[in-house]
Amino acid sequence: MGLFDVHAHVTHPTLAPRVHEVLDHARRAGVTTILANGLNPHDNEAVRALAAEDPLVKPCFGLYPVDAVLNEMEAMGVDYPRDPGPGFTVDEAVAWVRDHASEAFAIGEIGLDGYWVPEALWDAQEKAFRQLVEIAMEADKAIIIHTRKRERRALEVLKEMGATRVDWHCFGSKVKLARQIAEHGHWLSIPANARRNEAFSRMLATLPRDKVLLETDCPYLGPEPGVDNEPANVAVTLDYAAELWGCTPEAALRQLEENFEALFGVAP
Repeated sequence: MGLFDVHAHVTHPTLAPRVHEVLDHARRAGVTTILANGLNPHDNEAVRALAAEDPLVKPCFGLYPVDAVLNEMEAMGVDYPRDPGPGFTVDEAVAWVRDHASEAFAIGEIGLDGYWVPEALWDAQEKAFRQLVEIAMEADKAIIIHTRKRERRALEVLKEMGATRVDWHCFGSKVKLARQIAEHGHWLSIPANARRNEAFSRMLATLPRDKVLLETDCPYLGPEPGVDNEPANVAVTLDYAAELWGCTPEAALRQLEENFEALFGVAP
């Protein structure tokens, strides 16, 4: 039992060169579980290797929703600033997750993105999303969702497919919709920049406490602007949750541990 980070990118090029230092920082902060979320076959392999090396890291295999249609975006001349690494097709990416689903702690991150992805590719993106949700449900794995500008459609798909073990990471839409998602039975994870973000502060304060989880999305969304985020910073969000909930950090942690176990089926 202990602190946890349900959404981290410890294989990110910013953190990978010093990943053992990052993991040591997390341990010293009381973190016992880090869910490393893969973005594509290349990143999934890196996540898999790191998890095999260090039991603190739990492997989550996914396909970032932009990566699912990146080949088509490039053919259309759409600019995208992130380099996903070695090339792959969406069929190869989905097959990789299917072939390794039994090894995964959870399936993610997966979802729908309408910020970078043009509307002409939304159907293709949704097709991959549905395939990945189906893989997760068949393997009895929790799902970690990334959505941007397509939150309502993602919720419609998940409801239609009957997905219940779902965490929405770094939810960027309206707080009212976040409450509806929690009322539907899904969980939402709050990042480490919550104290300086009004929407995340409101979510942390007003969502049902049994539907809240902690994440960092490291190396992004840290408590200090311009400083690389790390899994250790979930401790910062724990203290903020206790403050907003009017309880001790120990009581807040007990609630959060129960939430983690309710979604993932094991204690953190």
